[in-house]
Amino acid sequence: MSFPIGSPLGGLGGQNAGLSEQQLQEQKMIKYMTAAMESCVGKSAIAGVGGFGLGGMFGLFMASMRYDTPMTPQGQEMLNLSTRQQLARGFKDMGKSSWSSAKNFGMIGALFSGTECTIEALRAKNDIYNGVAGGCITGGALAYKAGPQAAALGCAGFAAFSTAIEFYLRMPADEGSRKVI
Repeated sequence: MSFPIGSPLGGLGGQNAGLSEQQLQEQKMIKYMTAAMESCVGKSAIAGVGGFGLGGMFGLFMASMRYDTPMTPQGQEMLNLSTRQQLARGFKDMGKSSWSSAKNFGMIGALFSGTECTIEALRAKNDIYNGVAGGCITGGALAYKAGPQAAALGCAGFAAFSTAIEFYLRMPADEGSRKVI
């Protein structure tokens, strides 16, 4: 039985022939990073960090819109303060709102991504039902403290949203370029 040249069992050093020590180390690191990013823990961490960042920006934006008009009670209260006090209160509120939104978005992203990935690994299929089930579990878990009815509504809401997103992401390329209306 003969083996092709370059195979690990016979030949000229296998697939690593001609690579320097640094290139071997780079390939090893790439392999480790790819394995970490493809694991459910890695995907969940990436989604959590990404959700945290986007939530922080969203909270910052929403807080900046809170005092946009003097017609609201908060706007009237702000008019009575000096400019320095207005800025201090505005920045403090932006910080609180950013931190709160960042925590919530990060938790939702990590929970959904981890749940969906775990379901996909258990089912050994990559289809739309993984996202639907992951959305249902995430929505139910986020609303469980409010009771069973809220958990059921959270499950249904997140599952419906996940279904819509999955259908959009799995849409054939030629349909995505057409106008909706």
